[in-house]
Amino acid sequence: MEVSSPGRICLFGEHQDYLGLPVIAMAMNLRLQINGRKRNDKKIIIHLPDIGKSVSFLINNSINTKPENIFRSGVKICVEEGLNFSKGFEVEIISKIPIQAGAGSSSALVVTWINFLSQIADNPMLWNREKIGQLAYKSEVLEFNLPGGMMDHYSSAFGNFIYLQSEPKITIEKLNPNLGYFVLGDSCEPKDTIPILRRCRDMRLNIVQKLIKRDPNFDLHSQDQVDTSFLSKNEQNIFKATINNRDILSKALPELNKDDPDSPFIGKCLLEHHEILRDVLDVSTIKIDNMLDAALDAGALGGKITGSGGGGCMFAYAPNNPEIVAEAIEKAGGRSFIINSDIGTSVG
Repeated sequence: MEVSSPGRICLFGEHQDYLGLPVIAMAMNLRLQINGRKRNDKKIIIHLPDIGKSVSFLINNSINTKPENIFRSGVKICVEEGLNFSKGFEVEIISKIPIQAGAGSSSALVVTWINFLSQIADNPMLWNREKIGQLAYKSEVLEFNLPGGMMDHYSSAFGNFIYLQSEPKITIEKLNPNLGYFVLGDSCEPKDTIPILRRCRDMRLNIVQKLIKRDPNFDLHSQDQVDTSFLSKNEQNIFKATINNRDILSKALPELNKDDPDSPFIGKCLLEHHEILRDVLDVSTIKIDNMLDAALDAGALGGKITGSGGGGCMFAYAPNNPEIVAEAIEKAGGRSFIINSDIGTSVG
């Protein structure tokens, strides 16, 4: 059995979804693939040749104990959802998505794993894409009490372009803009995702709580004129950045609802978003900024860091000359991948 899922880039709403604010993401044609077959015992064996490791465990142990990795948590969640596994299985996982680089590799892995489990179970389930994304988020984030949002999981499950709102309830709108090519650039700088997510999330949730305490009717989704004089200067800047990022998405969304968007306008919005992430949230790096500058000098229309930041990947929007932009990113020290949108998780 073969199951695959895409990585993703976040166009708009980076570091916003865990605040309950909307995001726009693009699933890309760099994919992770699981190939597997059933065994005659109850052992699950997972080969990870990309990192030179293997993982193995017994099915019953993953169900009855607190999960120690996403493979165990995925099995646990699926059993809780009614799947039965009387036999184990052996799989190989290979990926073209840069690993631990802000391109959605871990979420593509858990989405693919959930989809694989739903098909190899004794009682296979035809879960829809929203269900797969929901269970993947639960398996990777909620089960381990981590600070991330759900954008990556739904993007990988649905594919192509999505507009995701998580409040007041989860709604996913498929977008179909003809944007053309992007170039993903991997800085190859190591990143420590969880501390960055906690810092960016916790400091802003704290600000929101202060604003709600001051005004119980405060709504991060809609309010602009807010008295922030009682906040520190740094808190005021962070709050303003959060509102500005919200508004950048709002002005880009109508353009992305068109069949043929204004490409220079989208590029400009991406750059505005990156500047806030760089200057206020402090999640970019010198190397990533140099890679983005090189891409712009080579003719890219815009771009930004993608993922939690502190290293990892950026992308440039280059619908007209992706090869030239890719070469410029390479010369700036990055690994480049010419990408476009791709379908979501799929079997076979």
